[in-house]
Amino acid sequence: MAYTDANGDVIDHRRHPECYRIGRGEQGVLNVEPYKSELLPHWRFKTPDVAQASADALLEKFAAYRADDDFVGMDMARKFLQMGYTRARRYANHRSGRKYASRDRSSLREIEPDAEKAEAAAIFHAAWTQVREDAAYQAAKARHQRRYRRRTRAAT
Repeated sequence: MAYTDANGDVIDHRRHPECYRIGRGEQGVLNVEPYKSELLPHWRFKTPDVAQASADALLEKFAAYRADDDFVGMDMARKFLQMGYTRARRYANHRSGRKYASRDRSSLREIEPDAEKAEAAAIFHAAWTQVREDAAYQAAKARHQRRYRRRTRAAT
């Protein structure tokens, strides 16, 4: 489900970056259009070779967004790289992809290591770190936060 405006129309975050909230971690990664539609086709982690091709494609998209000074695009590329890491890491620890043994999440499954998925996770982690530490990304993030941070009234 994409983020919508008061009329129920999907928000185009490229045209309305003021509507974008950075959030925590991967929050909103599958809701922010048009970026989700641009990045999701490149997101894969089945094998290390597939993960490398995916990370390279996402890094190319990040570079294009950076060249356009498009912070929302840069942050969404970062989120897809982070999600590549976390999902591959999940499958590296649990072949089924299921972390919990029960529906109520009261007990964890035993860890079943998968070296191939661990390698895929490492590929995404390196790309995610590269993006996170990019000076242009950090500057754009700070600008976005200053420009669009919601104002709150001081406590009286």
